Amino acid sequence: NGNPQNPYCHGIDGVMEAYYRSLKSVQLYGPTNFAPVINHVARYASSVKDGSQYFVLLIITDGVISDMAQTKESIVNVS
Repeated sequence: NGNPQNPYCHGIDGVMEAYYRSLKSVQLYGPTNFAPVINHVARYASSVKDGSQYFVLLIITDGVISDMAQTKESIVNVS
């Protein structure tokens, strides 16, 4: 939702609203490092143990990922 202190959205409508808002404000440039973002979101998700919440990480890229090996490792580790 753009708020790093409270990054939660309410329902799918909240997710879609955050997505559309981000499309207007995101500027693609490099280097593109996804591993830190994936790990950050995974830390939030790991705090919910009872299945009462779900987490969506949407990655928008211009096609060039600077930390591909670390990104793959992060995806495997957090899945």
